[in-house]
Amino acid sequence: MALPSASIRYLFSLLGAIRKESFGLHRMEWLMDELGRPDQAPGIVHIAGTNGKGSTAAMIESGLRASGHTTGLYTSPHLTRLNERFALNGLAVSDAVLATAIEPVRRANEHVVATRGPSAHPTFFESVTAAALVLFCRENVRYKIVETGLGGRLDASNVVRPEVSVLTRVQRDHERYLGRDLARIAAEKADIVKPGCRAVIGLQEPSALGVLLRRCEEVDVQAVDVGTEWQACEAASAAGYWRFEARGCGKSIPIKLALAGEHQIENALTAIAALNVLGVDEECIASGLGLAKWPGRLECASRRPFVLLDAAHNPGGARALSKYLGREARGRKVTLIYGCSRDKAVDEIAAWMFPAADRVILTRSKVQRAASPEALRDAVGHHHPCVDIAPDIKEALGIARRETSEEDWIVVAGSLFLVGEAREALG
Repeated sequence: MALPSASIRYLFSLLGAIRKESFGLHRMEWLMDELGRPDQAPGIVHIAGTNGKGSTAAMIESGLRASGHTTGLYTSPHLTRLNERFALNGLAVSDAVLATAIEPVRRANEHVVATRGPSAHPTFFESVTAAALVLFCRENVRYKIVETGLGGRLDASNVVRPEVSVLTRVQRDHERYLGRDLARIAAEKADIVKPGCRAVIGLQEPSALGVLLRRCEEVDVQAVDVGTEWQACEAASAAGYWRFEARGCGKSIPIKLALAGEHQIENALTAIAALNVLGVDEECIASGLGLAKWPGRLECASRRPFVLLDAAHNPGGARALSKYLGREARGRKVTLIYGCSRDKAVDEIAAWMFPAADRVILTRSKVQRAASPEALRDAVGHHHPCVDIAPDIKEALGIARRETSEEDWIVVAGSLFLVGEAREALG
């Protein structure tokens, strides 16, 4: 067995830019064959969508754990460490445990290349997804919650045969790869619904909902339409955290969310519907959602001044952040630090996000596909009268702190990678 650090370095050696022509499930199918088909294990909950899939996955995992089940949670990307993508029973795995899953994948990759040629080598994301499936099978967890990375139909995770498929709200994101038409995007994501599973469809725009329901009909899967079958009643907020009564399927469940933001009510209803389908009782649903955590989403990282981290990386996320700031930061001066990847709909995001701040500092993360602050200023600087640039997050935080009083707010938003670097810089 290679040393843990060597195993993790191996995965990162596969990392490269996303190439649309590389999409497809053929390499993943070959890899699963080599590994003994861990994708066919029972108890898989597969989650796709544009906004809220990570929060929804975290709430489903927490609810299942509250009901006494063992769980594995696979999400992407990570904020600071690769290990965050792999959680067993609510805790990120150690390097040593992760290495036990990576090494079989490394050997399987080598065999795929030896038999099918260098072009058949699985990608970074395919290898990471395979490691998660291997890990969950080795640990024999009852439920494996698997989040898609990009899209659905051609996402590496779509080799799985789920017990339940969950679709959170479909919106526009990754337009370079998925396009701008909502119905077409929904069709890509709908492909995670497979014969023999059960489906839960979160709140949707009408054009997306029609596509998702049609997919369920085509593969003879009964769908729970959260928008018609569940509702949040008597919702109220305390310092940005919401409580409400979830009513549906003859049940009434008092919910107090541990995740901030009104938009989490929607994600919670989707998670509640999924947990109900999985047979989790009302008390465990309430307990699980009251304990669910999801870092980097309206997360308080520091106080005096208050530093808020939020991975608002698409227009839907920008709208949610803008609404949150309008409600919770009223009367405070807000400095927004923003950075994103080059493939984002930055003009629409900035149109929502920038007016919610008194000052904007544009910066970039260390990842290769991050947009430069100069390019961002040229593209979206017109959305705010007070825009500065900083070469990196440390410099941006330094500028913001020097000019922010203890009573005011600093908000770091945009790229998950930028949020992760901010978390590290803030300790």
